Amino acid sequence: MAVWKKEIGSIEEMEKLAAAIGSYLQPPDVLTLEGDLGAGKTTFAKALAKSIGVTRTVSSPTFTIIKQYEGNYPLNHLDVYRLANSDEDLGWDELFYGDAISIIEWAQFIEEELPEHRLEIVIRHIGPHTRTVELTPKGERFTQICEEIFT
Repeated sequence: MAVWKKEIGSIEEMEKLAAAIGSYLQPPDVLTLEGDLGAGKTTFAKALAKSIGVTRTVSSPTFTIIKQYEGNYPLNHLDVYRLANSDEDLGWDELFYGDAISIIEWAQFIEEELPEHRLEIVIRHIGPHTRTVELTPKGERFTQICEEIFT
């Protein structure tokens, strides 16, 4: 399984990468976002949402667990950090196999509920303004998306 890495030196570069990925997405695509606090997960999610036509302000769903937006496609933005050590079922099948694109922050807390085919994204600080973004495609569709973006 290939891992695609990109060094990001600005918010604009992060937005450009998110928009490139967003241009390929369609329901019921699922992306997972991992990274420390302040790594850029919400910045990435905002740019991706904008790229699929969401016009509302996108913010982290930390306290609500899920926020839903309308654009060219419906978008589910989840932050499942608060579900650590929980057996809570929010209707995963409807969320992950329905008519929306889903972005999940802190997805490791619901690993067993995630669809097999997804794009895993990890954002890491490597300097004050620099990040690395690692994309791990799970499934042929996401492998093709990464190949298109990175070649």
